[in-house]
Parts: sequence; structure tokens; C-alpha cells
Amino acid sequence: MKSIRSRLFLMLLVFIIIPYFLSVYFIYGYTKNRVETQALEVSETQMNKLSSELEQYFYEIGNLPYLIYRNPDLFHIFSSEGNIPYANPQIRENNIETFYLMRNEIRQVRFYVEKRKESITAYHAKVSAPKLKPDILEEDSISRLYHSNVTDLIEPPHQIVNYNDAAIVPESDKTVVFTIHHKIVDVLSNEFLGFITIDLDLDTYARLCNSLIQNNEESVLLIDRNQHVMYASDESLIGKKAPSSLLNQINAKEIEPGEDIVLSKTLSGSLDQWKLVKITPSSYLFHDARQTAMMNSFVGIGVGVMGLMMIGFVSYRITRPIKILSQKVRSIEGGNLTIPFGSQRKDEIGHLENHMKEMMDRINLHIEREYKLDIENRKNQFRALKSQVNPHFLFNALQSIGAVALKSNSPNVYDLVTSLSKMMRYSIKANQWVLIREEVDYIKSYLSLQKERFGKSVNVSIELSAELLNKKIPSMILQPLVENFFKHCYEEGFYDAQLRIYGERKGELMILTVENDGPSVTSSELANLKEKIYSGANPQEHIGLKNIHDRLVLYYGKGSGLKLDRNDGKGFVVQLVIPYEVNLSNDVQTLFL
Repeated sequence: MKSIRSRLFLMLLVFIIIPYFLSVYFIYGYTKNRVETQALEVSETQMNKLSSELEQYFYEIGNLPYLIYRNPDLFHIFSSEGNIPYANPQIRENNIETFYLMRNEIRQVRFYVEKRKESITAYHAKVSAPKLKPDILEEDSISRLYHSNVTDLIEPPHQIVNYNDAAIVPESDKTVVFTIHHKIVDVLSNEFLGFITIDLDLDTYARLCNSLIQNNEESVLLIDRNQHVMYASDESLIGKKAPSSLLNQINAKEIEPGEDIVLSKTLSGSLDQWKLVKITPSSYLFHDARQTAMMNSFVGIGVGVMGLMMIGFVSYRITRPIKILSQKVRSIEGGNLTIPFGSQRKDEIGHLENHMKEMMDRINLHIEREYKLDIENRKNQFRALKSQVNPHFLFNALQSIGAVALKSNSPNVYDLVTSLSKMMRYSIKANQWVLIREEVDYIKSYLSLQKERFGKSVNVSIELSAELLNKKIPSMILQPLVENFFKHCYEEGFYDAQLRIYGERKGELMILTVENDGPSVTSSELANLKEKIYSGANPQEHIGLKNIHDRLVLYYGKGSGLKLDRNDGKGFVVQLVIPYEVNLSNDVQTLFL
């Protein structure tokens, strides 16, 4: 290792080849983890969205049989006595046909009437004649539902069955359907009246499930609480028990290296304990990362070979100048930025040293400039801090004026100044999150000033529960609506108008309502107002309402915003629709800073 050649070979190995391949290895690992993380994040987002859509779809399907209780003619099929036939068979068939046509995916409907032990089916909008079925309660699915406390049972996908052996169902129909059995009871007496069985195509929720996969390499499954496959990209699995190997993958807490990525989400609602599963092969997910790593490896080998050839040539021509230059570079690495550079040599080493001298001069110049910029930035920060004094100064000045008014036996003036000072303090919180309680306190201060202006006849009521008062909202959301009330009612002479502010929770939403019984608008004016507020354009009027709507949509998403109504033509109603539980991202929170 005493020769320059040996040392250069060692340097090439230690400082170029090994670091390069280590970097390739770490970059591959980082890229692989990043790709996996991003894929998991995207898949989880898609699965959350799809799970909501599936839950909503099955909720709607599961509620279809409840329409029978709202249709006396249809309910009469079940409630009429066993020895009393249905009054009008044509009306019965029309009602069953209407029920069949409610959803496009319905393939067959069966009505079983317990009092007459009869079964009626509908297929392709054709209704079969009633058929005696005394043993229907012994069927496996029907028996399980009959002896349970639940009203619905979803049967795994299976080939469609001709329940009544009716001629209206052709033997050539081999459609795979899933079935919902619903138990019909008398609401008052809880007497068992019969069953409704609905066979539905898989196409609708299969299309929803397939929206989760991006290519043929991935697959998706929907598994019910009894481990039956309700849907799978592999059609051979549909309707069967999920393979134990797949269930083990789903329940595994960690993903073994090289195994497929299996994501599962447990559903709720009508699909309680069902699982939505997405499988992504690792070979597909990391294909691009492996190709990139392989290409970089080939490049590294080429660089290493070229480096060896270069060292073999350079080691014969350059000795001492490199050593001197290396010592100077090591001095720079040690923090000595004043090392003298410059050479009288006319070859490449001389040019290199001269260029390094120019580079060091530029580096020192940049360091000096950065130092000066840092000082200037600190001065600007100090000026910005001083500019924040003004609102506090005004607030303190109002407090002082209030104290003088109190000493001068002017309590009304003191109350007004106090209200105004509270508004000043609240205005300092602009573009921040506040409790609804703080917003209401601000409105009360505003109302105290307006009462002084319009007299004690101002009619305002605020009805908000303690639970809602402790929820956070963006500041200055409710106050502009109160200000609009005075602008369009009291300032236009409607002194008998009343303003009411109240709120309630509806499921996952919080509805804050501001309504008045003052002047209203026509239907066309209301439609024009909604168009201006909900459109992306910037209107010349109603800027306040549009600003509130746009802020709510920005902070909470498209499901939020303003709802406007005429209050039956006797005033005006504005509803603020806000999610009850909100987890804002850091990006959204920074909008208030």
C-alpha cells in the first residue's frame, strides 16, 4: 500500500465503488419502503371510500323490504287471513311487480305468506301464481332467520333458484346472485307473517369492488362474517368459504418479506364484521424499483472498470501535486477556509488549484452575504413584532376609556366600550380556530352595541347546548350572518324581525342554523343567490355568504358548506353544515397561521 497506484486503487474501492453500491442498496430499500408506504396510503384511502359506498349500498338494499309496511295493499298480502283470499289478484300482482321493478339489479323476488303457507315469485316483472309451500321454514337459510332475533339474513352468492318451479323462470338462466331474506312481522303484535326473499345480481357491488384495483395483477375480495366470499376477482372463489391460507394472511400482524401485500378493512353497519380485502403482489409493486436497482448496478460496474483504467494511467503521471492538493483539501474539510491556493503550474493540476482558489473566494463571499442577510432578516422580524403592538394598544386604550367612563358615572358608555374592546380582542384571533362559545361571546358583544343603536327592541335568541359550545370552528363564521340580519332587517325598517341562532347534531354532522322572520326572497331570487354562492366565480354581491361557504368547503371538504332557504316565505334561513368530529391535516391548520 506504499505505492500511489495501490493507494488510488484502494481509494477507488473505498470512496467510489463501495459507497456507490451501498447507495444503490439503500436507495432501493428506501424506494421500496416509499412505494409500499404510498401504495398502502392510497389503498387505505380507496378502501375507506369503498367501504362507505358498500355499506351505503347494502343499507339501501336491506331497507327495500321495509317499504312493504308503507304499502297497505302489499302488506295485505301477508296480513290477510288464511281462509280469506286476496281481494283483487290483479292489484296484488301489480304491487308485487312494482316492488320487483324498484331496483335494476333485482333478478327474482319471493313472497312467502305464513297464514296461507303460499309462495309467490316475480321474475322479469312477471308474477307467478301462488303455490303451496308448507315446508319452506325447513330450508337452511330460512330456518336460521326464523329462529333468530334478527330480521335480515344475507345468503352468499349462488346460482339462481326457481323457488316455485314456475314457468316464468327459464332453465337456461344460470345467473349467480346473492340473496337477502327478510322476516315480515306484525308491528303491533310481533306476529310472524312471512318472508321476502330477494335475489340480486352481483354486478353493482362487483363494480364497486373492482374500482379498488388498478390492474390485472391486483385482486379484491369481500368476505362476510361467516367467512363466505361474497365477491372476488377470482370468480371461482365467489360463494365459497375463504381459503384458510388467505384468512391467515389477513389476520397476520406483519407482512413477511417477499409476500403479497394484503390489506383488509372490517366493515360496519349492515355489513358488520364483513371484511374488504385487497391483495397486491409484491413482484408487481416493486418491479420498477428492482429494475432501477439492477440498472444502477450495471452502471456502477461500468464506472468501477473505467475508474481502474483511469487510475492505472494517472498514477504514472501524477504524484506529489495530488498529495499537496489533497492536503489543502483536507485542511478545508477541517474548517480552515483561509488556506492559500494558487500555482505557477500550467497543466491541469495548476488550473485545478487556481479554480479552487476562485471557488474558495466565492464561498467566503457567500458566507459573508449569508451573514448579512441573517442580520437583515432578524431586523425584519423585529419590525413585524413591533407592528403587532397596534391592536393590543387599541384594546388597552379602549379599556382606559371605559375606566374613565365608569369614573364619570356613565355605565352605559362603559358597557359599550367594554363590548367594543372584547370585539377588538376577538378580532386579534382572526384566521384562528375558536370555540363556538367564543364566537357566541363575540356575537353578544356585537349585539350589545346594536341594542344601543336600535333600542331594547332587538329580538335575538341563541340556543346552543354546552356540548356544541365546546366544539371548535373557524373564527368569524357566525358573526357575518348576524350582521346581515341587521343590514337587511333593522336598517331597512323591519324592527319587529326576530333572529334565532340554534344548533343540533345529526349523525356525523353538526348543523348550526341562523334564521329570521324578516323580509324574504322569491324562489327565483333564492335560486340566483345559490348559483352565485355555489359557483366558482367571484360575485360582485353576497360576498360574505360566499366567503363563509368557501371557507367551510376548504376546511372540511365538499360535504360541508351553507344551505339557504326561504323559511316558508317568512324570512330567511342559513344552515352551516359541519362534520361533528374533524381531524384537520397540518396543511389545513397552517392556513390559520
